[in-house]
Amino acid sequence: MSVETGKTYYFEDLELGMDASVSKSVTMEDIEKFASVSGDYNPVHLDREYAAGTIFKDVIAHGLLTASYISTVFGMKMPGPGAIYVAQSLNFKAPVRVGDEVLARVVVVDLMPAKRRARFDCICTVNGKVVLDGEAIMMVPARPE
Repeated sequence: MSVETGKTYYFEDLELGMDASVSKSVTMEDIEKFASVSGDYNPVHLDREYAAGTIFKDVIAHGLLTASYISTVFGMKMPGPGAIYVAQSLNFKAPVRVGDEVLARVVVVDLMPAKRRARFDCICTVNGKVVLDGEAIMMVPARPE
């Protein structure tokens, strides 16, 4: 059950199984900007000559750049504006390379009404292959009265 684009979902709107996703093609410029913002200038992300000597054979995107696409889903699709991270676990399964199209998808798997928390399964794939998975707990605003 995919969500409607451009809608803010309040806690009362969420149902088990609801899902949302975003897709993003990773560019070298994205990696360079992420390095600048994060301060992570590990050459495996930025230096093709250095990266050629690693198991990856070429530069790879920062794992947290890939994970940030999950944050995009939460902030812009579901639940949307006003939702706040409480927790996030991440398992990095495979490298993401320049030019890869990352599909970040979240699915509601638990609702905790007492504190308006929702638990989501999170997965990022490239060409159907899992590159990252994990779980998030979000604080979701109640519908305004």
